[in-house]
Amino acid sequence: MVVASIYPYKSYGSLNLSPAPESEADSPELPESATTSRYGVFDVTEHGAVANGATESSKAFTAAWNAACSHPGKSTFYIPKGRFLVGPITFSGPCYNNQSPNIEIKGTLLAPISLSAFQSSNWIAFRNLHGFTLTGGTETAKLDGQGAAEAWKQESCQKSAECKKLITSIDFINVSYATIRDITLSNSKGFHLGLHGSDHINIYNLNIVAPGNSPNTDGIHVSHSSYINISSSTIGVGDDCVSIGPGSAHISVSNVHCGPGHGISVGSLGKYKYEKDVVGIHVRNCTIRDTQNGIRVKTWPGAPPSSASNMTFEDIHMINVANPIIIDQEYCPSHSCKTTLPSLVKLRDISIKNINGTYNTKSAVAFFCSTEVPCENVHLVNVNLKYLVPDNPRQGRLSIKGYLNGLQVINSRF
Repeated sequence: MVVASIYPYKSYGSLNLSPAPESEADSPELPESATTSRYGVFDVTEHGAVANGATESSKAFTAAWNAACSHPGKSTFYIPKGRFLVGPITFSGPCYNNQSPNIEIKGTLLAPISLSAFQSSNWIAFRNLHGFTLTGGTETAKLDGQGAAEAWKQESCQKSAECKKLITSIDFINVSYATIRDITLSNSKGFHLGLHGSDHINIYNLNIVAPGNSPNTDGIHVSHSSYINISSSTIGVGDDCVSIGPGSAHISVSNVHCGPGHGISVGSLGKYKYEKDVVGIHVRNCTIRDTQNGIRVKTWPGAPPSSASNMTFEDIHMINVANPIIIDQEYCPSHSCKTTLPSLVKLRDISIKNINGTYNTKSAVAFFCSTEVPCENVHLVNVNLKYLVPDNPRQGRLSIKGYLNGLQVINSRF
């Protein structure tokens, strides 16, 4: 794995955590003949990267990043048109005066096929950075994880619901006040995009695609992050389109087209001890099509104490979804959980409203709650879902297990 070195950090007064204005955060359109000395543009090909799809270019990418990161002024890390094979790489900060370069991608990045090339759990990582934009510019950037060639064929993927080695295509770790837009992620060896320990991130106009049977290929996974806005994106993968994990707060998902995949999920929660709570989740104006689930909250059986609260799912259209609305506190994807103990993750204040569309299983709404800490204050308002099986048009498919306090169903039919 290649890790980019960084310019020694100098203090220039207090850090301004306000979002950069759009005119400053976005990269300008760059002339084809731009040079680093004149425009503050650091082109990977000028540092030795070869755009033939076969020559491994991570050292050149590192050299370009180091130059951009140490530049005393605004800078752009620039990947031109072409196909670049890039091994595992981390772009680290803080950069000069805590001003991170913008990243502009015109070409296609290809991950190494072999899992042996990866010593960590990510392909491309951005770490310890503040105030930047990653964009495809006027064209769409493409990052191809090439997961089908080897990663999805792992024996562990075939025998269970979880692959032994998962590689996230692009990870943002301890990143703040960033915009990620206009890129395509495909065929990841694991999650396509991850956010961990980050805040104030705006993500939009993403296209994330992998086959519906590709294992563990979540579109966007959020954990231990806050004030994340995901919008106006199309995600079709083999796992959750969006998954929101422990320690997430104030997460917004809107105008997302999801499918195929496993829907939009909070969780899984409670797999490990000492997980932080989840609070303030808002999913709205989304379309979910041909998925295993629609909107879902999932916790592991025997999970230690934590909580997830203040969650709203509204204005969602579902088309041919297997389980449109599900709370599953017995989540065990490999069906090999050895405990019969109830989950101790407390779920409360869940609002589900203005949901419509079609489903193809017996239960439109399923609440499998804990027998130890009841689900609390769950409201279904204006939920109208039609069962697609023609020989049995009966409405009213609701499954409840465990303890649930404060359930309200208003003006709904399913």
